Amino acid sequence: MSGIKEGGDVVDTKPEKLEAQIKSVDMSEDMQQEAVEVAQEAMDKFTVEKEIAHHIKRTFDERKGATWHCIVGRNFGSFVTHETKHFIYFYLGHAAILLFKTQ
Repeated sequence: MSGIKEGGDVVDTKPEKLEAQIKSVDMSEDMQQEAVEVAQEAMDKFTVEKEIAHHIKRTFDERKGATWHCIVGRNFGSFVTHETKHFIYFYLGHAAILLFKTQ
């Protein structure tokens, strides 16, 4: 989407696409890409970390079946048990995102 500035100049108002830095993963390449895309979409729509996490979790529950868990933040520790091939921990901008599935 574009906006028009005073004077008629067209200004690009698309949200900036952030580069993902994957820190730890046990997930197929396709699912990794989907996780990053869903996270980017969530960060474009929401500014509150809880809302970002909720959007990612809900989307993965709908697309991949329950039960997914998502944590978004800038400073947290974690130790989780997950289903094989259903775990990713990555940074998108300054936000760390932990997404994993349990039975």
